[in-house]
Amino acid sequence: MSLSKSPRHKAVVVAILKSADRLRHRAEAMLAPHDVTLQQFNVLRILRGARPEGLCTLTIAERMIEETPGITRLIDRLEKKGLVRRVRSEKDRRQVWCRITPAGERVLARLDDTVEQFDRAAVGGLSAADQDQLTVLLGQLQGEPG
Repeated sequence: MSLSKSPRHKAVVVAILKSADRLRHRAEAMLAPHDVTLQQFNVLRILRGARPEGLCTLTIAERMIEETPGITRLIDRLEKKGLVRRVRSEKDRRQVWCRITPAGERVLARLDDTVEQFDRAAVGGLSAADQDQLTVLLGQLQGEPG
């Protein structure tokens, strides 16, 4: 995917893309038996952290790991599964808040240990210092200050 003429830049970009792709595929395989996609898991995780108030759709979209233009459809699917519910704001009827349901919390609770093991395995070959450095470096690639 790299269009760079520099072999070093090309190698780095390809390594980052390959790593991201492999992690994504492993994460999807881990979540598949629980009938949730990676994006659905991300929404549930975000909403669990926003308990009990919940969040509006646009805020959820801003907090997603992977940008998605179809956040409304994504939440529709979670609502259909009974994992999320929408509540219209009493103060502003135009605003709709999303909240994780007890069923959604149970799905995450079943996944907590599996996700923890996945995270450890993903970076298990790196020392704590290397993990910290990688976090800083990837943040810089995303435009965050180092």
